[in-house]
Amino acid sequence: MIISSPSSVAFEIFGFPVYFYGITMALAVCAGIFTSHKAWKKYYANENSKDLILDLAPWLVMAGFAGARIYYCLLNFGYYSHHLTEIFNLRQGGLSIHGMFIACLLFLLIYAHKRGQNLWNLTAPMVLGVSIAQSIGRWGNFFNSEAFGKPYDGFIKLYIAPQYRPAEFIDYSYFHPTFLWESLLDLVIFVVLLYVFKRSKGTKPLFTTSLYFFMYGIVRIFVENLRIDSALNVFNIPIAVIVSSVIIVLALIGLVISIKKQ
Repeated sequence: MIISSPSSVAFEIFGFPVYFYGITMALAVCAGIFTSHKAWKKYYANENSKDLILDLAPWLVMAGFAGARIYYCLLNFGYYSHHLTEIFNLRQGGLSIHGMFIACLLFLLIYAHKRGQNLWNLTAPMVLGVSIAQSIGRWGNFFNSEAFGKPYDGFIKLYIAPQYRPAEFIDYSYFHPTFLWESLLDLVIFVVLLYVFKRSKGTKPLFTTSLYFFMYGIVRIFVENLRIDSALNVFNIPIAVIVSSVIIVLALIGLVISIKKQ
């Protein structure tokens, strides 16, 4: 089965192109907010905080996108240091999920401390929303013909037009559809977290949060080893693999602490 991006542009409004990437990201954000809001209301909210997730959403979206973009640009500092205006050009992609994690967790840590909220009660419904948002958002890479994997001629393969291929792979037409692998695996994470929520009735927020980061860390390492566009390598190891490994270790610590408390 061969899959191929139809175009990066969905349509035009008065000559202004509207990109599939932006549409996909908007759908992902809306799905994530909706899911997190529902989980918060059902398991953690009281009469005065039913809409807390909706109130926090705009700030988290801004912090998340800013963190994701800044992190991505820092990893590609050689390019963006000479193309400063391109830093603000989000329409062509270029976001890092690890940067989003850092920015949003810092925001929530400060918010929870100032408002006397339990940090894990905030993060648990949010990671549920993030997992479904990631599953949707990865399709933005498909429309942009980016973040694909190594040359591949298996059952499901992704056709990449010559203008999007790295120079060293210009003679190859088909590649690993890594966006699809990660999208499907993120969907599995969402299903697992949803099961944990329903089974525990929201009583294991630290466990749920740690489980998400543990599973996503594994997924990212798997996918990263198939990709050919790592932003930065340290001793020939993609930085995303190194960061994901650290996340897995921290998540395991969180899982152990949660289990011992239970």
